[in-house]
Amino acid sequence: MDFELTDEQKVWRETVIRFSRKELAYDIADFEKSGDFPWDAWRKCSDMQLMALPFPEEYGGCGVDFLTTVLTLNSLGYACKDAGLVHALATQILCGLQLYFFGSEELKAKYLPLLCRGEKVFAQAITEPGSGSDAFSMRARAEKKGEGYLLNGNKVFITNGPMADVVIVFAVTDPEKKTLGGISCLVVDDGLAGFDKAKPLKKMGLNTLQNGELFFNNCEVSSDRLLGKEGQGAIIFNESMEWERSLLPAAHLGTLERIFEITLKYAKERNAFGKNIGSYQAVSNKISSMKMNIELGRGILYRCAVLKDCNKRASLDASICKLFISESLKQACLDAVQIHGGYGFMCEYEIERDLRDSIASTIYSGTSELQHNIIARFIGL
Repeated sequence: MDFELTDEQKVWRETVIRFSRKELAYDIADFEKSGDFPWDAWRKCSDMQLMALPFPEEYGGCGVDFLTTVLTLNSLGYACKDAGLVHALATQILCGLQLYFFGSEELKAKYLPLLCRGEKVFAQAITEPGSGSDAFSMRARAEKKGEGYLLNGNKVFITNGPMADVVIVFAVTDPEKKTLGGISCLVVDDGLAGFDKAKPLKKMGLNTLQNGELFFNNCEVSSDRLLGKEGQGAIIFNESMEWERSLLPAAHLGTLERIFEITLKYAKERNAFGKNIGSYQAVSNKISSMKMNIELGRGILYRCAVLKDCNKRASLDASICKLFISESLKQACLDAVQIHGGYGFMCEYEIERDLRDSIASTIYSGTSELQHNIIARFIGL
């Protein structure tokens, strides 16, 4: 499997890095305090067509492959310090992939151009108060009623939820069938009677990212808003996780690269006991581990992307990718704070924010513990 980037991909990566450093270099601390979303940055990303990358031109997309899309998220994670914005963009793309691969022609024509232009914000609603990693124990119900469905239930921690114009909702349509054939996906527009959104939740990190609760109370959804066929929810979910566990780790790997470079530079410049601290093995071991994890993470990330471009399943690879890169990022941030000492603990140096943001990477899209379980199942345990 060839992971060598083309000249066009290399140029595009540098283009995204330059764009991020110039246009997305705002003071994140101000947004963290206010809890506001950086709409101006969102519009700039839209103008750059970052949300349109993997979709056909007929829907307003750019028609690039999944590897290039993954590379873009990687570049954003590296050069844009607002992990919340990057996560919101990844969610927008993920929802677009669900619509493109499983939506009817009517749904694709209606929603994809709006998604690609960033005019409408999209979210996917899976997690509930009583079901996180155990996603298929969801209790939200979509019961057949006439020519549509009556949707009831609550969703929580939904990325982009408080500001979403369109939500892809996973709900139980046949309790007897449970997972296989019992869950379906409905595309729900903001403003539909019976659909309410709560204010954004306050979090430890990713404070520009808008996460919140969604409430559905006798919400009537027409049958033409069904994504895929009735009962295909588990299939859509499993396919979506392969995309999600490539897109988000791509950004995490970019952040890991940035943390590595910042820490390496500091270790070369900071002196203690007559020599730079990087010359001490206790410090150099931490930094060399960062470099090792970057190279290993890049290999599994590119493998996942190429598998998806070849229309192959990547469930095992995606779980390895998500687990390895997210845990590597969290450890790198902890080590970076330790190496920077008191400076690393100060908000002014921003590393503490990267650490706070990194914690969630081992939780969302399936916890690290769940990824271990998936890998164990694949090897027969």
